[in-house]
Amino acid sequence: MGLLIKGGEIVTAECRSQSDIYIEDETVSLIGRGLHVPPDTEAIDATGKLIFPGFIDPHVHIHLPFMATFAKDTHSTASKAALIGGTTTFIEMCCPSRNEDALAGYELWKQKAEGSSACDYAFHMAVTRWDAKTEAQLREIVRDGTASFKIFLAYKNFFGVNDEEMFETLKLAAELGVITTAHCENAELVAQLQQRLLAEGKTGPEWHEPSRPEAVETEGTSRFATFLEQTGAAGYVVHLSCAPALGAAVAAKLRGVRLYVESVLPHLLLDRSYAEREGVEGMKHVMSPPLRDKRNLAVLWNALRAGLIDTVGTDHCPFDLQQKLLGAGNFTQIPNGIPGIEDRVNLMYTHGVKRGALNIHRFVDVLSTRPAKIFGLFPRKGTIAAGSDADLVIYDTDYRGTISVATQHSANDYNGFEGFAIEGRPSVVMVRGRVQVRDGVFVGEPGRGRMLRREPQYGARKAAQGEMTHGG
Repeated sequence: MGLLIKGGEIVTAECRSQSDIYIEDETVSLIGRGLHVPPDTEAIDATGKLIFPGFIDPHVHIHLPFMATFAKDTHSTASKAALIGGTTTFIEMCCPSRNEDALAGYELWKQKAEGSSACDYAFHMAVTRWDAKTEAQLREIVRDGTASFKIFLAYKNFFGVNDEEMFETLKLAAELGVITTAHCENAELVAQLQQRLLAEGKTGPEWHEPSRPEAVETEGTSRFATFLEQTGAAGYVVHLSCAPALGAAVAAKLRGVRLYVESVLPHLLLDRSYAEREGVEGMKHVMSPPLRDKRNLAVLWNALRAGLIDTVGTDHCPFDLQQKLLGAGNFTQIPNGIPGIEDRVNLMYTHGVKRGALNIHRFVDVLSTRPAKIFGLFPRKGTIAAGSDADLVIYDTDYRGTISVATQHSANDYNGFEGFAIEGRPSVVMVRGRVQVRDGVFVGEPGRGRMLRREPQYGARKAAQGEMTHGG
């Protein structure tokens, strides 16, 4: 049986219209006014509400072994939190360490998600070392439908790769036509600065940012861009946090490097003072790159509005208070990360659209359409059009609320945005035509999500045809 959504206002990255939507077989079938549909069609009244394409979080960690512990969410809890917040698809970082087999790690991450996720998902495959098996394994992973890699220029001896390994990874990525995402810092400089600060007795969370200052992120961003330029690969800087690193990325874009830029929710709304609080209150907000000086907030928002930053993710990575306290007395042992998968859409709508920092079309673009285009999901995802998956968010702009750990759905015992007001939230959230959320309550099918297989799209032929547009 089909489903009709009537009375709402459709908003995409390009336009808005007062139209109805008819859904059949998990996809959008018809869009328009006065649609002729079967008489027994179920209808959802969206009068007075906005209808967005399902939002896409391009950067999450769910299953994550890190610093002798594991992130707290499961795919069941994280996907429900995502859906309640309006995110219908996420791309998870598959991150086996340097000491683990890449292919075995990939199969483990897939197994963790399959049958558990309530929303659709895909993977970025981390390359954490390069040895005799790596190339063949990566080719097999790409054939399986994972068309993006991840490298870390940080976390020395755990996730981090050296320059030779980065070069080999990017050379293969260019050949295969996949995009490589990168955590851009300088692992050696971070290690040396950490040792110096600890030797000086500077052990609290407030010293995390000085151990990996803006210059370190800027160097990593510039180095990544240079390697992209020399290999011909396409790249994507994850969680860019500061004005100097943005400058390095923009300079690379201007000279023709195929480079996209992501910022994440914490770096748009929080500053380093949150991590400078006493004890565990500061530890809650330790992440890498760290929260920066407040002057960077306006720079990132302006760059987002101008299209110099392409997407906004979360880097969702929930560690609870007990886990954060593993770093009591040594900031280098604090598990890095903050949850955010449930709050991204509402906070970006509130602080972007409602506060005038983003127009509503750019809001849809950076949270849905651009991630879909960059990572090979468009037009299946990221828009509302005939033939697209019926991933839809009916949004109630009249809702008023406050973010709190007491009402969140992520499996964590704190919220890094505690007390932030929100002006709007999803009223109905659908995944491929199935209602999964109504008014902040998960009402759907727990294991409905499926892995999205993607084709490589960054080959030399497409590059020559100018496939990089709008901020790329």
